[in-house]
Amino acid sequence: MKSLRKLLFWIVVLPLVLVLLMQLYFFVQIWWWRDHNPESTSFMRQQLALLQEKDPKAQLQFRWVPYARISNNLKRAIIASEDSNFSSHDGVDWEALQKAYEKNEKKGKVVAGGSTITQQLAKNLFLSGERSYLRKGQEFIITYMLEFLLDKQRIFEIYLNVVEWGNGVFGAEAAAQHYYRIPAASLGAEQAARLAVMLPRPRYYDRNRGSGYLAARTSLILRRMNAATLPAVAK
Repeated sequence: MKSLRKLLFWIVVLPLVLVLLMQLYFFVQIWWWRDHNPESTSFMRQQLALLQEKDPKAQLQFRWVPYARISNNLKRAIIASEDSNFSSHDGVDWEALQKAYEKNEKKGKVVAGGSTITQQLAKNLFLSGERSYLRKGQEFIITYMLEFLLDKQRIFEIYLNVVEWGNGVFGAEAAAQHYYRIPAASLGAEQAARLAVMLPRPRYYDRNRGSGYLAARTSLILRRMNAATLPAVAK
């Protein structure tokens, strides 16, 4: 009987405790980020390690800037391109997920994601790039933690500063400097739309800046930008 209890402890109780401790770590870390800026993310560290395999001296292009010093053009373009319901959903846009699922089923391959800005941030902050139901489940948990602990504007501010925009390029300020040699605050509408369109495949578009799809999609996002709703200022 004693050996059975020991076995149950190692098989059931200990893994459960470890999972709960991991969730507590995520929760405390997000709470800390209410007033402190992340210096890096899981995804940034992974990409830096890959770059340093080829060049040990490689560094990321990354510089944090406050929300107010990022062009509203870029904010509107990203919402229009990535998550039109960002200001109103609770972290997961179930309708968008359903539409993406139906589109993928029709095409017979993954052509649409349906992930919200908050979900993308959850993945970038803490998780690996692997695709599995377990990782997706953890992504949902972190997403709801982010929405519970942070207001929408803070979520968007962190996202804008840590999202990947090219090979070793992270955040709006680094992207604006990398592609246009200007600060993020000075991005015009067309420049912002183009950067927003690059987000799903930033390293590809960094290498293929003359892509016809990139140009066509940029024109579409330009037309949608004015309808994008920015998150309200937290009270």
